[in-house]
This record gives sequence, C-alpha cells and structure tokens, in this order.
Amino acid sequence: MLSVSFIEPWLLGLFLAAALMHGLFAVVFYGRFAVYRTVKTSEESNSLPVSVIIAARNESENLYELLPRILEQNYPIFEVVVVNNQSTDESIWLLKAYQRQFPNLKVVQIEKSRHLRAGKKLPLTLAIKAAKYDHFVFTDADCMPRSKNWLHHMVAGFMASKEIVLGYGPYRRGKGFLNRLIRFDTAFIALNYFSFALNKLPYMGVGRNLAYSRKVFDSVGGFKSHYHLVSGDDDLLIQQAAKNNNYCIEIAEESFCYSEPHTEWMRWKLQKTRHYSTSGKYHVIKKALLGIYPLSLWFMVFSFILLCLTNNVSWMVLGVLFSMTMLKWVMIGRGLRRLKENGLAWFFPLWDLFYAIMIPVLYLSVNRKVKSRW
Repeated sequence: MLSVSFIEPWLLGLFLAAALMHGLFAVVFYGRFAVYRTVKTSEESNSLPVSVIIAARNESENLYELLPRILEQNYPIFEVVVVNNQSTDESIWLLKAYQRQFPNLKVVQIEKSRHLRAGKKLPLTLAIKAAKYDHFVFTDADCMPRSKNWLHHMVAGFMASKEIVLGYGPYRRGKGFLNRLIRFDTAFIALNYFSFALNKLPYMGVGRNLAYSRKVFDSVGGFKSHYHLVSGDDDLLIQQAAKNNNYCIEIAEESFCYSEPHTEWMRWKLQKTRHYSTSGKYHVIKKALLGIYPLSLWFMVFSFILLCLTNNVSWMVLGVLFSMTMLKWVMIGRGLRRLKENGLAWFFPLWDLFYAIMIPVLYLSVNRKVKSRW
C-alpha cells in the first residue's frame, strides 16, 4: 500500500499542472475574446443585397411576430425566404397574407411526406436554391432580432471581404434556475466558438444567427457529406467551410437574435441531445482542445480535495487556486458581460464548477438516445 508521504507530491504536482494548463487556456483562448474590439461600419456602406433564410414548421404564431421585424429591417436591398416545411397549422395562409403586404417575401412550400428526412438541411438547401442573392443570413422562426439594424451588423462581415459571419443567439431572461442554466450554457458555448474562431480554430456557429455566402456553401457541396445526420447545419458545415481566414464574428448587441428558452427540463434535454449528435464527427484536435478546459478544471478540483483530505494544503496551493479563480473570473466574466450576461458573470465561479460537473453527466445520459429521441 502506498504511503501518504509518497502520494502527496504526486497530488501537488497534479494540482499545479492542472492549474497551469487551466490558466493558460483561459488566457490564450478566452482572453482573446475578452479584449476583442468590434469593427464599426457605417450603415451607408452596407449595400450588398442579401437573402434572409428561415426554415419553419408549424410556426404560425412565431412567424406572426417575427416576420414584420425581419421584413422591416433597416437595410436597403434584401429578400426574406421562408421555407414552410410540411406545416399543418395556419402558416401557409399567414405567409400568403404577408406576401401581399411585403413584395420581398418569398415562400418555398414543402408538402407533408413521410419519406422526407427530419431536420433543417433539406429546407435550407431548397431555400438557398430559391434565393435571389448570393449572400445569406440565417435565423429561426422563433428568434427575434434585437433591433432593426440586425441585418446591417450581420452583413458587415461580408463587406469586410469575409464569407462567413458567426453571430450570437441568446435566450431571453426569465425566472427560475433552468432559465439561468440555459442562458449560461448558451453564453458559454458562444464564448467557446467565438474564442476558437479568434484563435483561428472555427468549429461552429448557431443557426439562429449565422451568415455565409453561396460560394462557401457550394465549395463544400452544401450538407452532402453529413446529410444523413439530423443536425450539423451550423457546426459541421462551418468546420468544412471556414478556412483561410474567410470568417469573422459579430458581437454588437444590435446583432443579437433572441429566443424564448424552454421551461421544461426534458425539452431542454432533448434539445441538447440534438446538439450532441454531431460531436462525434468533430476533428480529433478540436475535440481535444474543447476538452482541455473542463478536464483541467476537474483535475484541479479533484487534486485540491485530496490534498485537503491529506492535510497538505499549503499557502502556495491556496494562492494558486485563488489566482486561477480570479484570472478566470476576470477573463471569462468580461466575456459574459460582452454578451450582456452581467448577472451570470458575477457568480461565474459557482456556475463554472456546476457546469463542468453537470454537462458530462447530461452528455452521457443522452448520447445513446439521439436517434430514438428525435
């Protein structure tokens, strides 16, 4: 049996190594987003015609609220392409009514058929083929732009000679623990894909607020390589298409597209299931990098607890733990504030620890049920 005196140096070494890796990752990746400066463009410079694309299924109530906000955007030349995907509600009549009011609204109708594959890839592909213009801005039928300048900000990246613009789609603030958890999950995922993009490792966007050109869509054959998967239209596509610095991020508050969060745990869990269904297709390097932050946090906390149990917690250990906590709080807390989640930023250390424990448990509980639960 190993003696305590033999184990303690290994625990101390594990703690220091995990803390160092954790701190370096926070500085290198999240630190770049924390100090990122948005490039301001004048509204007059945005003259590129664009097609806004929305895939909707039984979304008549949401479309009633959303479409006027989209169609009345403060932007000179654009069209809105809505794919009515096998809806059985009043969507088609609502869309026809809006078409009479707004000449720049185009509707693509997909009739109900049990032979069609689930997911958004077919509707999005049909919308892209029907689109008049060669630059697209995507959102969902349940998302609401923060302002009438949403389109102006999302197109600014195209005006800077980029082909992909990664936007942010937060959830509205509400009451209860689940609302805070969903908002933290969404903000932290955004911190990841924004920070990775700034470090020249883009791996995803969100279909609620995303823009890319016909050029990059055609360059990878659209969704062809992962069409058999239900998800992947906003992460696997980006991993294939984002290269040679042809992408940028957009984090101006007016560019945000807000959604209503789930109010039931099982519905949110099902949503996470769909998101996890493509993670196995990520490149091994990106999967490894995405795992560094939570793994180093687990090892740091685990070794610290064991050091406490062996009564070997020195002032150096406490100082390192305090320094790492404050460093992350400054870096990632600033990132959360830039995403307008000030309340979550104040309690970040608690959310960070809880999230690092909960997400792996959630992933393991849903990973085997992706196909059956869709």
